[in-house]
Amino acid sequence: MQDEHQGFDTEAVHAGSEPDPHFGAVSVPIYQSSTFAFDSVDQGAGRFAGTESGYIYTRMGNPTVAALEEAVALLEHGHGAIATSSGMAAISNVFFTYLEANSHIVGTDSVYGPSRVVVEKYFSRFGVESSFVDTSQPDNIKKAIRPETVMLYIETPENPTIRLTDIAACVEIARENGLLLVVDNTFATPLLQRPLELGADIVVHSMTKFLNGHADVVAGIIVTSTEEQWARLRRALNHHGGCIDPHQAWLVHRGLRTLGLRVRQAQENAIAIAEFLRQHPAVEWVRYPGSPDYAQRELAERQMEGPGAILCFGVKRGLEGGRKIMEAVNLATLAVSLGGVETLIEHPASMTHASMSTEDREAAGITDNLIRLAVGCENTEDLIADIGQALETLV
Repeated sequence: MQDEHQGFDTEAVHAGSEPDPHFGAVSVPIYQSSTFAFDSVDQGAGRFAGTESGYIYTRMGNPTVAALEEAVALLEHGHGAIATSSGMAAISNVFFTYLEANSHIVGTDSVYGPSRVVVEKYFSRFGVESSFVDTSQPDNIKKAIRPETVMLYIETPENPTIRLTDIAACVEIARENGLLLVVDNTFATPLLQRPLELGADIVVHSMTKFLNGHADVVAGIIVTSTEEQWARLRRALNHHGGCIDPHQAWLVHRGLRTLGLRVRQAQENAIAIAEFLRQHPAVEWVRYPGSPDYAQRELAERQMEGPGAILCFGVKRGLEGGRKIMEAVNLATLAVSLGGVETLIEHPASMTHASMSTEDREAAGITDNLIRLAVGCENTEDLIADIGQALETLV
C-alpha cells in the first residue's frame, strides 16, 4: 500500500504494483488460474474458514484482481474494493446485497438507463419499489423517502444530462434517515471527485470507461467505506458470480496507471469544445460543468476538482438535426460508452436510454435533441474542426 499523502499520479502508477516476490516482475503477473493448490488439508480448511489468508478459487479472489482492487480503493480513499465483470455487475451486486423484499430505493432519474431498469423491471418482482427523482434538488429526495426506504442511489454528474447532485447534502439526508448512500462515480473518476471523502458509503464504477480508458475491456468495481460493507458485498458476489477475469483485471490495472494523464487531456479538450459549441449558431444549448453559464457552477467547483470530459448539447431541428450531426462527423466515433482515448458521440434518447419510457426520459431531461459527447485525447484543433464541419450542415 502506498503513502496516502502521495500525489494522485504517483498513486495511480504504483498502487497495487509491488514487484512480484517470486521473480521480481515489475508488472503484476496475470494469474490465469481458476483454482489454487493448498500445502496441506489444514491450510485448505483454514482458508475456507477465513482463519488463514490465501487464495482458493478465482471467483472468490485472485492475486491479479486483488492488485487492481487495492489500487482503486487507494485512489478512492476507501476501505476496500471488489472488482466485477462489468459496471452493471457491480451495481447489481450492491442492489442484490442491500435491497430486501418490500424495501424501497430513491435514485437519480436520469441515471444510466440499465441501472434504473434493473430495479424497475427485475427487483420489482421481489417487492422492491423505487422512486427516481431529480436528485439535483435535495427536497425531491426528502419528499421521496418512505419508512421502508433503505438506499439513496445517485449518479453525479448524471448520464447523460450532466446535472450534478450535491453529495454532501445527500450524506446529511441519508444519515438523518438511516439510508445507505451509493454514488456512481464513473463520469468524474477519483481524480476529480471522491464521494467517500464527502461521507458516502459506497462508490461504484464502470471500469469499462475512464479507469481502463482504452475501450477494450468491460469491467466494474465497488469501493466501500467500511470492512463490514466490503465483507457483505464480497460474500454476495462470491455466491452469485459476476467476478472479473484476471486478464481483464490486468488490462484495467495497466490503464489505471495513466488515468490522470488521460483525464486531464480529455478535460482540456472538453473545455475548449464546450466554449466553441456555446458560440455556434446551430447549437441551442450546452451543458458542461466547466462552462461559465453552467447552472450548477458553484457546486461543481465545490464538489469536483475539475469539470470532466463529458458534455451534452442540443442542436437546432431536434432529432433530425441530431441525426444529421452524428452522421456528419468524421473524427468523433458514433458509438456508446465513454472514457476511452477516442472521442465518442451518441444520441441517448434512441440509444443508451431507449429502454426508458418517453415520459420518463422527458421528465429526466433527456430530450430528443440532446447529444452526448464523450471527449477523448485527440488534438483539440482537430476535434473542433470535425464538430464544426458537422454543425455547418445545420446552418
